Amino acid sequence: MIPLKDDNPTKTFPIITILIIAVNIFVYVYMLTLDDASARNLVNLYGATPYELMHGLGLKNGVSLLIVFTIITSMFLHGGLFHLLSNMLYLWVFGNNIEDSMGHLRFIFFYAICGSVAVFAHALINQGSTLPMIGASGAISGILGGYLILFPRARILTLLPLGFFIQVVKIPALYFLGFWIVFQIINSTLSIG
Repeated sequence: MIPLKDDNPTKTFPIITILIIAVNIFVYVYMLTLDDASARNLVNLYGATPYELMHGLGLKNGVSLLIVFTIITSMFLHGGLFHLLSNMLYLWVFGNNIEDSMGHLRFIFFYAICGSVAVFAHALINQGSTLPMIGASGAISGILGGYLILFPRARILTLLPLGFFIQVVKIPALYFLGFWIVFQIINSTLSIG
């Protein structure tokens, strides 16, 4: 299921949502200009490493960075085009309503807190991992949770692939996001196993 838009109008211009999307795209395009070694170094430097977060050690190739800094910077790095586009699509469709309901400044904090909680939750499960975490998926998940609570009856215009056919349907947010949550739980369970 691919969300295209919702039928939930906003009163304010979603400047923060657009800025977050723009920064993510800019960082991704910048990463594309780097050679493989430089891109890996960027991810190692600005990704959030579970072992470092849980043990407070500087594993960043001898470079001392504030651990808190990588919690935020990791949210602006993505491992591939699909990773980036799917996160930004969901932020675009659902983020504007959350920003509208919270206000711009509170939305920034909500986004950062959701992403930070997700980073720590992942680090807690993978305490020994020295692989850096990257992506905005945790922050986006928080946005989707907020949308589900605030707008469960909104309808989501959804691209629904059915084998060789593609159908465009309107699905209530409660069902769309409920399915998304179940899919995430199944996917996470399979990846842990």
